[in-house]
Amino acid sequence: MENELISKIALSLIPGIGSITAKSLIAYLGSAEEVLKSKEKTLRLVPGIGTILAKNIFRSKLMSRASQEVEFMQKNGIKALFYLDADYPQRLKACADAPIVLYVKGNPPLNEGKTISLVGTRSATEYGKRMVDQLIGALVEKGYRIVIVSGLAYGIDIHAHKSALRNGLPTVAVLAHGLETIYPSLHAGVAREMIENGGGLVSDFMSFSKIERTNFLRRNRIIAGLSDATIVVESAKKGGALVTAEIANSYNRDVFAFPGRVGDVYAEGCHFLIKSNRAALIESILDLEYVMNWSATRSRPDAIQPCLFYEFNEEEKKITDLLRENGPTAIDLICIKTSLPMSKVSPTLLNLEFAGILIGLPGKLFQLI
Repeated sequence: MENELISKIALSLIPGIGSITAKSLIAYLGSAEEVLKSKEKTLRLVPGIGTILAKNIFRSKLMSRASQEVEFMQKNGIKALFYLDADYPQRLKACADAPIVLYVKGNPPLNEGKTISLVGTRSATEYGKRMVDQLIGALVEKGYRIVIVSGLAYGIDIHAHKSALRNGLPTVAVLAHGLETIYPSLHAGVAREMIENGGGLVSDFMSFSKIERTNFLRRNRIIAGLSDATIVVESAKKGGALVTAEIANSYNRDVFAFPGRVGDVYAEGCHFLIKSNRAALIESILDLEYVMNWSATRSRPDAIQPCLFYEFNEEEKKITDLLRENGPTAIDLICIKTSLPMSKVSPTLLNLEFAGILIGLPGKLFQLI
């Protein structure tokens, strides 16, 4: 198992091989180990792999670096989730550019319940902080057990994490560097508290990666991909929060933005998102519930009752057994795990949803009721 993990990490380090190409290689050759053992001639047969990439893979000398990473993980209580693992975040897996390896510290509930990301300016105002507190407080008051995702940065990010902790909610920070450090270091205490209270830290950067400006844009796709919805609290005309919102839209996830006062610098980004139909306006939890079709007081017995007398056919039994074991699962993964074609899976899911046995979630995920 350790050699297999080393191969997975080594594959993720090869220059020119992004997550999409890596997944294609694994799909054709069976595993990361097989990819790294293959001859150049074999590698060139994979669609999208030319002579240069084939040479990069065949000549890669990254097993030693990957082995060091596994040793570091074992010493520091870090897990590596491979994109085909059952506990890899299913919402993120539904995104085409999801990393093949995700590093995790703590035990955050990445596949449970509802998840929202709260992002915004590093120069948060009292108004922005108040919006965060009111929303998270209302979620708790209504009984939602929800996971709050953000980036541990100054401003809205760190306030969202702190507010979640005050309200007893698990919260996850997505980092733009390896898990051997915390940046900014001032937030190390909050990071520890998150881990101790059912949340954690995630990153697709291995340890001792150089912290560069582009890393923060890259990590934004993880924030968007982990979440059912992304909420922009405050933002100027340009900023990382707007990038996160754009990525969330590209993933077909819901995006919200709090309005501000006309003329305020940190309202301009939110107003742009709303005016250009890139985000729904949110003033309170009611707007979130309406758009997301959430209800904290929804009675569950009516939805569960049909399951007691429903006669499952073979395809339905395969799918419900899979969802019972894995929790929220992307439709593509359902096809793979059940060996059923999309032409059978889609109508079967629809029938089960009409029967009150499962529900569809944002990002083409499905879960049993």
